[in-house]
Amino acid sequence: MLISVQQEDFDVTAITRELCANRQDIGAVVTFSGMVRDQSANQNLIALELEHYPGMTEKALEKISNEAMQRWDINDLAIIHRVGQLKPGENIVMVVVISGHRKEAFDACEFLMDYLKTQAPFWKKEITRQGEEWIEFKQSDQQAADSWK
Repeated sequence: MLISVQQEDFDVTAITRELCANRQDIGAVVTFSGMVRDQSANQNLIALELEHYPGMTEKALEKISNEAMQRWDINDLAIIHRVGQLKPGENIVMVVVISGHRKEAFDACEFLMDYLKTQAPFWKKEITRQGEEWIEFKQSDQQAADSWK
């Protein structure tokens, strides 16, 4: 299991290759890679700033990763989440799940992303030409997370 909260960019291909190295029990690899998009009202996002509590955030990600490993028959997983100031078009998050079967991998990946959107201790602030504003999570994201209960 690979869990990382970092400022540095990540390489989706390299991380996936590392997770799958020397394994012959993998039938499915599901990856999700999220990028910063300009979603501000006036489409003039300068940057998205992400904050977290070091130590606490990693423990929360480990806890939900362990839950995914128990709920689904998956071989391994990785979660990489960036923090700091990110510009539109830059990588923000990556989840990789490997399993013997695709349904297990897809379900676990979706579960992990739903958790990241609603429960993980990250805070996001949009920086635009008009100023700065903290982003609240969407009700639709909460409904998706609640569906896993």
